[in-house]
Amino acid sequence: MHDDNVRYLRTTQDRPGETAGDVDEGWAELLGGHLSNNGELSERYGPLVAAGPHLVVAQLGQSLDGFIAARTGDACFVTGEADRTHLHRLRALVDAVIVGVGTVVADDCQLTVRAVSGPNPVRVVLDPEGRAPRDAHVLTTADAPTWWVVAEDRPAPTKPAAHVEVVQLARSHGSFAPGQIVAALRARGLGRVLVEGGGITVSRFLSAGALDRLFVTTAPLLVGDGVPGLCFDGEDRLADAVRAPSRRFLLDDDVCVELDLSRAKPGAEQARSDEREEAGQD
Repeated sequence: MHDDNVRYLRTTQDRPGETAGDVDEGWAELLGGHLSNNGELSERYGPLVAAGPHLVVAQLGQSLDGFIAARTGDACFVTGEADRTHLHRLRALVDAVIVGVGTVVADDCQLTVRAVSGPNPVRVVLDPEGRAPRDAHVLTTADAPTWWVVAEDRPAPTKPAAHVEVVQLARSHGSFAPGQIVAALRARGLGRVLVEGGGITVSRFLSAGALDRLFVTTAPLLVGDGVPGLCFDGEDRLADAVRAPSRRFLLDDDVCVELDLSRAKPGAEQARSDEREEAGQD
């Protein structure tokens, strides 16, 4: 990893919210720049740091048949502890974490860094109608600054606590445009973003071309019927499906696949590019 990326990792130690307790030794070494002592973490997360101050990453955990929760909404736990740790590592490397209000309603999530050492990101709840439960953890507990994003065409809800900022944005077809959300965050200096859930929110960012990286962790679990993960308008031919450079990691029994969507191409174009690379023409 380049020296400037090591310096970036070191500066994350001084960001607000980091705690000294319960430190995962390998992650602490990575944050401290001692990369030679933990090559696996460096290889896995180094490219995210190398991407610089502007990066939009998404993460989903799902069953082998593509569901992120049972039909009742129960999502505890689709993937295992190793994937939870991976998710918390991603949170520790970003400035803001985004979820749709459905995730808040279903999970009453905390969206903080607890499984590893690191700073808590700003929590961003996309809630056009302002329907988040007023006793939700993110609105009542000051673990991290929280943006409550509601539509500007409805009355702004009363601010429930000092750590919550009500942000009103224009909406289109009932939801917020991913590009608009990213731009609003960057305008406030929050350039590194994790889109964590749920499947609808991640799929919207994917469809809008707003994602640089996508992590999908698959568990050896069959649900049969439930809440789907990724769902977006596809192509009529598989040859035209989007393909992207990928990496794969084993997280205990789960398999995590990372797609570099910043380099994604339509399938046929990617195949031709791969052939040129093999022939040494690129």
